[in-house]
Amino acid sequence: MRRRTALAILAVVVLVASAFAGTARTQANPLTIYAAASLTDVFRALDPAQKYSFAGSNTLETQIRNGAPADIFASAAPLNTQRLFGQRLVDKPVTFTSNRLALIVPKSNPAELKSVYDLRRKPVKLVICGAAVPVGAYTRTVLRKMGLTSVLSKVVSQETDVRAVTGKVALGQADAGFVYVTDARAVNDQVTVIRIPAWAQPRVRYEIAVVSKSTKKAVAQAWIKRLLSPKGQAALKAYGFLPLPKAKS
Repeated sequence: MRRRTALAILAVVVLVASAFAGTARTQANPLTIYAAASLTDVFRALDPAQKYSFAGSNTLETQIRNGAPADIFASAAPLNTQRLFGQRLVDKPVTFTSNRLALIVPKSNPAELKSVYDLRRKPVKLVICGAAVPVGAYTRTVLRKMGLTSVLSKVVSQETDVRAVTGKVALGQADAGFVYVTDARAVNDQVTVIRIPAWAQPRVRYEIAVVSKSTKKAVAQAWIKRLLSPKGQAALKAYGFLPLPKAKS
């Protein structure tokens, strides 16, 4: 079953990557794309011809504000792109996908956690992202909605991006951690996912924008257009990302 799923994902990504590669081959210089760490696998699979910098969205926002030579900024939260837009450092951002949060534990599950509420009842080593990182802010929203803010006292490490949280739990360096569902999928042979109820999920929106100082604006706009196309959306879905959120009427 897992093999068939992997082959299905590969088929979708190969199809979409061919569409992205059309312009990549004709580019003398690749685009420089700054993107949230949770987009690492899907963006590299979609278009390996481009130059990427993956990190926490807040870190990337600061780098762009300080003049880093990026062409595109893809953030895991609107806050980061909108702040730069307000300062005219990026063009108008657009939402391109969504995600969900999950609690992950090592396969061995030494703390014997079965639900998110067990975090309150048991002594655990919890790892999360800092509050300025989108997934860290989303984590705190989940804990607030579930009445579990007290478990923040059990946090042993606050990381700078979601991949660091995922890695620590997968390696057994922590009993549990909050990550995106997409990051959990990438290490599903090393961790067990504990679902967060739908009512406690935060509204996760990813935004993308062309950086105002880019010298490759036309190419960057075309790249974003392909990401928003049905094929681009299909590739994101294959990696566990959610469809574009419906606009509120």
